[in-house]
Amino acid sequence: MKQTNKKTLTLKTLNKSNVWDVQENDIVRMWAAAEKDADLRDNMRHYLDVIKSAFSVEEVLVDRPEVIKKYEARDCKIAQVRLDENTKIKWAIKKKPILRITDLTYENIHHISAVKLIEVLDRNFGGGWESIPQSIRDIIESGFDISTTTLPQNRLKKKGGLYEKKIEDGYEVLEIPKGLWVEAIFVKEKPEMEIPKRDVEENVDIEEDDREDIEDDDDDMLDDDDHYNDSDEDDDDEFDEEKLTEESYRTTFETDPEDLELAAEGVADDDDY
Repeated sequence: MKQTNKKTLTLKTLNKSNVWDVQENDIVRMWAAAEKDADLRDNMRHYLDVIKSAFSVEEVLVDRPEVIKKYEARDCKIAQVRLDENTKIKWAIKKKPILRITDLTYENIHHISAVKLIEVLDRNFGGGWESIPQSIRDIIESGFDISTTTLPQNRLKKKGGLYEKKIEDGYEVLEIPKGLWVEAIFVKEKPEMEIPKRDVEENVDIEEDDREDIEDDDDDMLDDDDHYNDSDEDDDDEFDEEKLTEESYRTTFETDPEDLELAAEGVADDDDY
């Protein structure tokens, strides 16, 4: 099993992935350390769900020696735990075994070795790599590099061939006989990819810079709007009443007096009708 620093794990930091790195004693220790924490009572269901994703946890209802021996015969860890200030119970805890390919999950695939995976595949095989359901192959390939080749038995381990190169490169291999031919499945653990903290911080800085640019653009737009309004105000400022002349206020027109007399006669003729 791949090793991690279990000392840093607590009940609060335990999740459905790293829980596969701990053993029964670790669960008992972490629970005991959290017994006096009020957060344990508030989130007990959550913590139990995480633990039960990798362990079978059964309450011992009959606390008698013969019953305890039966649990221990199944390799269970018997431990007394406190649920609250007034309630103590006994648990029978056992790590769930990974024996079949159907036991593999995205949570535990990174916590088994290539040797362990070969054992699981060998226990379940018959038709070869392609006979495994695609959903399970996806899970396996999320944690391991997988490659296969099928060759006549007398050519599989030819000197300088693929088989030899894969072994030198650190791959484990499972050989599946198919008559006079052999399918070789090569398995190697993928390194777990982690995003460097520095890159995360740089991304945050970039986002902050983008936010500032957007705010600056908004300010510029507001400034443009202000200038547009200012142009109207400037036009009003240019309006000067002192520049108005008498011609600007004139509401009559200069005409010839004779034209006015003719117009008056025309009006009089109309009145005759």
